[in-house]
Amino acid sequence: MKADFNWDDVRIFLAIARIGTLSGAAETLGMGIATLSRKLDRFEKSLGIPLFSRHQNGYRLTDDGEALLERAEALEYAGLALGESAKLQGNVAGIVRLATSDNLATHFILPSLKDILEKYPDLRVEVLSGVQSVNLHRRDADLAIRMVKPDSGNLTLKRLGTVGFGLYGADAYLNLLDDGLAGLSLSNAQYVGWSESHQHLPAAQWVTRILRGRPCRVEANSLVTQLSAVSAGLGLGVLPHFMARKNGLYCVNPDISVDQTLWLVMHSDLAASRRVRVVADHLIALFDEVKDQLTLP
Repeated sequence: MKADFNWDDVRIFLAIARIGTLSGAAETLGMGIATLSRKLDRFEKSLGIPLFSRHQNGYRLTDDGEALLERAEALEYAGLALGESAKLQGNVAGIVRLATSDNLATHFILPSLKDILEKYPDLRVEVLSGVQSVNLHRRDADLAIRMVKPDSGNLTLKRLGTVGFGLYGADAYLNLLDDGLAGLSLSNAQYVGWSESHQHLPAAQWVTRILRGRPCRVEANSLVTQLSAVSAGLGLGVLPHFMARKNGLYCVNPDISVDQTLWLVMHSDLAASRRVRVVADHLIALFDEVKDQLTLP
């Protein structure tokens, strides 16, 4: 590395790597394109390697650039941690981005935030919900609640509890079956299941085993949609107990061995951040309080 290496150029590199264009990175960083381009050239010269290949539609990382990406992100997080440590010890302020599912956000997390936000008036919480996973290494979020345990990366994990699943149906559907439940054959019933993109989920695999080659009557890529379909009497579905219970569905089988563990995940460099720690501790206490609602039918 040459003597004129500038640490601030790391954020230039990361912005272009994440966005893929000079114009987009310049807008994000609030600087001119010419200035950004000049700083990138300076950074590449200081390292002695090309970080990007230039294309008509944008910038792509070279192999050398790809190899440096994780270390550049580590530098970024170290800088963030340093800034957090410099704040007053008692100050809890700023935004915490929490990635979670729509269902957990709606049923548990959002109703619980009033007390913590009143206690820390300078704290803000951004809830990112949906089916797409976020990348904690690229600062898409500060915290994430996941049902799949991450097996790589500089992450800190905390087990929050277990989400219990069962097989559920609506009275409208069960009444159509001969003799009600007495005549119900699980292998012959109609099912509401996951779309092809979600066949890795334990619930989807359970339905596949039961159907033995038959297709589901309805497939969807979210639990909310499946819940609506089951409630409408379109078939049986594998649903979390807490969602099915609130919608008055009948539990055909309360234990089908597809329960999933909830994990609270954060980047290890943010574990000492007071704003992140306060929200993390709140979530740990919340899910301990509602563990029976999550687990029991």
